[in-house]
Amino acid sequence: MLTDFGYILLFIIAALILLGVMLTIAKFLRPHNPNEEKLTTYESGEEPLGNANIQFNVRFYVVALIFVLFEVELLFLFPWSVVFGSEELIEQTNGQWGWFAMAEMTVFIGILIFGLAYAWAKGYLDWVLPKPQIPEVKSPVPADLYAKVNERYKK
Repeated sequence: MLTDFGYILLFIIAALILLGVMLTIAKFLRPHNPNEEKLTTYESGEEPLGNANIQFNVRFYVVALIFVLFEVELLFLFPWSVVFGSEELIEQTNGQWGWFAMAEMTVFIGILIFGLAYAWAKGYLDWVLPKPQIPEVKSPVPADLYAKVNERYKK
């Protein structure tokens, strides 16, 4: 007689066996046709130039962090409006609950607006595109071979 944990263990073992079987079958059935184009580095549709190990502009990360900050704000606004907009709670507290909720969210959004104004004033949102610099890398592959491959697959 198995306990509930035993059934869970059997389910996990069956899932792992099924996963292994499916991956093995897929390995034997799929085509394997590597060529030079498929083995090149994918650069979001752009032709790769030089070495891929370069430093990105820090503004990418700053904009991403600001985006995440405001996404979290939106995640807090929805449950706030659902919970604090409860008519039952507002009636039980003679309207005090609604005013408290409104003041609380006003402070929260005010802090976020202050943060956005600070980032804007510091110039973190100004998108200055630096001139791209192709790094010089010593490679055992001659540069003219890269040019031939790029010419071959040019559309």
